Amino acid sequence: MTRVMPKGSNIPLAAVDAVRAVLRWRVRPGGPDIDVVALLLGAEGRVRSDEDFVFYNQPRHPTGRVRHRSKTRRGEDLSDTLDIDLSELPAEVERVVVGGAAEGGHFGQLTDLCVLLYDIAKGPDAEPLARFDITDATQVGALLCGEIYRRSGGWKFRAIGQGYASGLVGLATDFGVTVDDEDEDSAAAGATGAPGPGPGPTADPGMAAGTGSAGAGTAGAVTAPPAQGYDYPQPQSQPPVQPQPQPHAQPPVPQYPPLLPEPEGFTLPLQGPQFLHAG
Repeated sequence: MTRVMPKGSNIPLAAVDAVRAVLRWRVRPGGPDIDVVALLLGAEGRVRSDEDFVFYNQPRHPTGRVRHRSKTRRGEDLSDTLDIDLSELPAEVERVVVGGAAEGGHFGQLTDLCVLLYDIAKGPDAEPLARFDITDATQVGALLCGEIYRRSGGWKFRAIGQGYASGLVGLATDFGVTVDDEDEDSAAAGATGAPGPGPGPTADPGMAAGTGSAGAGTAGAVTAPPAQGYDYPQPQSQPPVQPQPQPHAQPPVPQYPPLLPEPEGFTLPLQGPQFLHAG
């Protein structure tokens, strides 16, 4: 039977050697993408080195006992998963913090956000050991969802649901992860969905999607002339030119040879039928 946990409660993980921690949420148009992360903490409540920070850019702890798995989708629900071998963790590890990072938005934009904890030994079809519904997430870029911690020779899981307005950089640095200035700028860009430089070895998952500069791929591009629009006057159309009527051509005046002068004393005889002699 699944134990439904209120915020701040804890349950023992008796006889559980390995757990699967699943962060699940409902997909919404325009909502952020979510990445689950783990931090392995020593007795002082801090990571021993940056290798104790497990996320999708560093998906496997050097011991192999904490592993980040690929996202899965079932219907409208997305899940991101961590596998944690409790029985094989180094003795110096006192706690494993399970957190999440929002990219391109914040946790307040999500619905049906919850943490599910499974006993890996019972197989993929088993019911979860525990379910923690996070219903009060606000406009934060990172969330401390819960923690698995040692107690009296065994392990327990506590439901926390604490938000970080400073994003994953704030969460990671609180536990001793080294984040340089460039990574902080990238994380800030990732929180607003803007592209930023790629992550370094200790960068947080919220930075990774902005790999590359915003202007990449524009060098050498040919700039097209501006298209004519309301900012540019349109050429005025002119009425078509009407052909002008041409005058009718006059036939050429025939040219005759000049008349010869008449000889002196020459007269033409009378002409016409009345002057003809009858036969």
